[in-house]
Amino acid sequence: MDSGDEAYEASDVESIGDFYSDTGSMDDDDDTPQQQRQKYRSLSEVDISFRQDEDITKISTVLSLSRSWSSILLCHYNWSVNEVHEEWFADEEKVRKAVGLLEKAVIEIPENIKEISCGICLENHHLDGMASPVCGHLFCVGCWSSYINTSIINDGIGCLMLRCPDPSCTAAIDQDMINRLASEEDKEKYSGFFVRSYVEWNKKIKWCPAPGCGYAVELVVRSNESYDVTCRCSYSFCWNCSEETHRPVDCSAVARWILKNNVETEENTNWIIAYTKSCPKCKRPIEKDLGCMHMTCRVPCKFEFCWLCLAAWSGHGRACNSFAVASNDETERIQKKAKMAVEKYTHYYERWASNQSSRQKALADLHQMQTTQIETLTAKQSVNVLQLGFIIEAWLQIIECRRVLKWTYAYGYYLPEDEAAKKQFFEYLQGQAEWGLERLHYCAEKELNVYLVCEGRIPGFDEFREKLVRLTDVTRTYFENLVKALENGLSDVHSHGDCSKEGT
Repeated sequence: MDSGDEAYEASDVESIGDFYSDTGSMDDDDDTPQQQRQKYRSLSEVDISFRQDEDITKISTVLSLSRSWSSILLCHYNWSVNEVHEEWFADEEKVRKAVGLLEKAVIEIPENIKEISCGICLENHHLDGMASPVCGHLFCVGCWSSYINTSIINDGIGCLMLRCPDPSCTAAIDQDMINRLASEEDKEKYSGFFVRSYVEWNKKIKWCPAPGCGYAVELVVRSNESYDVTCRCSYSFCWNCSEETHRPVDCSAVARWILKNNVETEENTNWIIAYTKSCPKCKRPIEKDLGCMHMTCRVPCKFEFCWLCLAAWSGHGRACNSFAVASNDETERIQKKAKMAVEKYTHYYERWASNQSSRQKALADLHQMQTTQIETLTAKQSVNVLQLGFIIEAWLQIIECRRVLKWTYAYGYYLPEDEAAKKQFFEYLQGQAEWGLERLHYCAEKELNVYLVCEGRIPGFDEFREKLVRLTDVTRTYFENLVKALENGLSDVHSHGDCSKEGT
């Protein structure tokens, strides 16, 4: 989700460091960007291949194995060099058996035998057209090629753990054999899976989830804490769940919210209950799409009834305007509850999506500011480009605050209705933050435009600078308070007493 937003961010926010090194994120720790980079690092495909080569060399040298067999060992132990060493020196025979690194078998074929039957296709082939792994089980080259191709197609990355096709054998098929027997297309796919395995089977590395990004992110410092990482492409995501950065909302709430947005079944069901009525005869739900109240159920029922009172249209009379106590209170209760559920979801989703849209627009505005408008302002206001860093800082703050505000609406949706004090405290802090953000966004978007469209230099730019800097600082404080409160589970609610938005 949000792929369009983040794809834009990945391509356009990378050059921000020239203006402003601190992104103004809502982190409450004291880590500088340099310290954050020490916790994780981005890896390109070239970096990954280099790492693989280093690890293979280590295993091959220490254990006196071929590079091809060393690769199989590392794949089996999820590219953990230490684990390979520990297991190998603890029980080499056990490791060999588990991984399929068998001792090379001696194949004895009588000299007068020129052809041999393939165990797969059962046809006779010349010895030159046969091949076997270390176990000595011979199969024809054509069957080997098909076997490898099928594994690559069906097993995907699992093809790296390919074994001998003989049902009783566990011998591993190494990359040297793949290179000899597979087609060029299959060899290329196998090599791609081999590179991917270093990331997908490694507990400390993850692919960046940004669309089109080929980088991976390696966690340098192991930690059970949930924190955000930023790829070299500038996309930020949560290390734990790989979703876009969603602090201060926890991963479980984000997962539920995304599932709810993607799976429409629940909301469709609620909508049907709230905005349709069941035919009094066959009980199928019916939606009213015309103006009159004379309803006719679909074939084969074809029952005619009144939409308002659900009585049969035949003998219904001219109107049903007399009030009567509802005969089915339970049905009305269910419909009312379903309607409220739809309205609640719509309320939070609309604001979640609106802030996402505003964030995307802010990213576009930041890009335009960096590429064209900064130059325009420097010329019109006769200032150095570095003196306009406060504008970049403001836009970065807006982008980050829109992200946080977006996820607070997902948080609010799942806030229990029976915790009135927490709900009031949350809405007070959220309202303060949103009010501050709207003032900052208006100033950076509308008031700044005056100095962009004017002919020549106009007075008041210094006052505008002071105002924008002040609003940036105030908004940052509002959002830091909001983030801290949510991450503490709104536990400070009782120490703040009654909150009212009028106080903002």
